[in-house]
Amino acid sequence: MNDLPKKRKKQHRHHPWPVPMEVKPSYIEGAGLFTKVPLRARQKIGELTGELISQREGRKRAKTRKQIAIVELNNGKAIDAGNETTGFRFINHSCSPNTFLRIIKERAELYALRPITAGTELTVNCHPSHHKGTLPCKCGSATCRQFL
Repeated sequence: MNDLPKKRKKQHRHHPWPVPMEVKPSYIEGAGLFTKVPLRARQKIGELTGELISQREGRKRAKTRKQIAIVELNNGKAIDAGNETTGFRFINHSCSPNTFLRIIKERAELYALRPITAGTELTVNCHPSHHKGTLPCKCGSATCRQFL
């Protein structure tokens, strides 16, 4: 019989977000990403991750999906976040967004556009989009363009 204690595996406590957030039902569309804490203007919220593909492949995939989580990068590539697990794929579109995307090489980072209070749904302007003005917008903002 072995009386030696079993080695414990080191557990890496990785949180997918730099700040506490949660995915929950959205008044805009399906599920949304909400901040649990106040955010400062221009504060980094996190990074959209996913499969790195060509823009051509991204446009091909976008034609077959109602909900698109594909971000085109500046180098002929795109990020397909349709299967990403951090929750950033749940950020809904708004014509009056409270976040913005910053494209850096093959990365898409999200930042607060202005101060955001705790409990607020995070939104980003997806215009122009792969929907090419054919999908009705549900953001409800005073400056809504009506279509994505």
